[in-house]
Amino acid sequence: MNRRRFPWLSYLLVATGAVLTVVPFLDMVMTSFKGPGEAGTLPYRFLPRAFDLSNYRAAVDQLDLPLLFRNSVVATALITGSVLLTSSLAGYALAKLRFPGRDFVFRLVLSTMMFPPFLFFVPHFLILVHWPLAGGNDLLGRGGAGLTVSIVALAMPFLVNGFGIFLTRQFMIAIPDEVLEAARIDGAGEFAVWWRIVVPQTKPVVLTLGLLTFVDAWNEYIWALLVSTADPDVMTLPVGIQLLQDHVDPTRTMPVVMAGLVLSVLPVLILFLLLQKHYIRGVMLSGLK
Repeated sequence: MNRRRFPWLSYLLVATGAVLTVVPFLDMVMTSFKGPGEAGTLPYRFLPRAFDLSNYRAAVDQLDLPLLFRNSVVATALITGSVLLTSSLAGYALAKLRFPGRDFVFRLVLSTMMFPPFLFFVPHFLILVHWPLAGGNDLLGRGGAGLTVSIVALAMPFLVNGFGIFLTRQFMIAIPDEVLEAARIDGAGEFAVWWRIVVPQTKPVVLTLGLLTFVDAWNEYIWALLVSTADPDVMTLPVGIQLLQDHVDPTRTMPVVMAGLVLSVLPVLILFLLLQKHYIRGVMLSGLK
C-alpha cells in the first residue's frame, strides 16, 4: 500500500497510538480526584463528579513522603550516575581501544542482556547480607545484616548496565579515529581523550541513556520491596504507594493509590519535559526503535 496515496492512514495510526498511550495516564489522573465509591463502579465514569483533593492529602498523610522521596532520589541518582559513567568508559574501551579479548568481552556484555534482572535478585541479596564489615558483620560476613540495612543496597544490582555499554559503544564507533589519534599525538592520555573529545560528542546518547535509566530506577519495585523487608527505612516511593492499599478505607483505596502514583510520576514527567529535545535527538542518532 502506497503511503502517499493514503496519507490519512498514517495519521490514523499515529492518532490511535497517541490515544492508547495518553488515555491510561489521563484516567490515572482523573481517578485520583474521584470521591469515595466512584472508582470501579458501573457504568464507568471517566471524569469525577467533583474534583476532590482529599485523596492527595490522604496519600501524603499515610506515606512518609520525605523519607520515601529521599530514598528514591538517592538510589536513582546512584544508579543513573554509575550507569552513565561505566557505560561511557566501557563503551569507549570496547569501541576505540585495541586489547586482547576485546570481542569476547563485548559478547559477554551482550550475553548479560539475555537474562531478566530479577533472575539475580536472590544471589545479589545474599551477597549484600554477607558483605564483610558492614551491618554488624565480621570479616567473614557473619553475624549481621550486611549492606541490606543501607540505602546503597537499593542501587547495588543496577550500577552497571549491559544495554548502556552496548548503546554507547555502538554510538562511539562512528567517531573518527583520526580525531582521537590527533589528540594522542598532541600528548593527551586516554582519559583526556575520552573526557574532552568522546564525551562531548556522545551527549545526545548519554542523555537518552540517562533518562531511560532514571525511569527504570525510579520505578523499580521488586528489588526495592525485597530490600525494604530487611529494613523499612530504605523503602522507596513505589513500594510505599503499593502499601497504601493496606492502610486506606476500601471505598477510597483506588483514588488514593492513583493520587500517590501521580505524585510519583511527576519527577519523571518533569525530567522528560526538560530533556525532551535531547532525548528525541539521541533516539534518532542511536537508531533506537
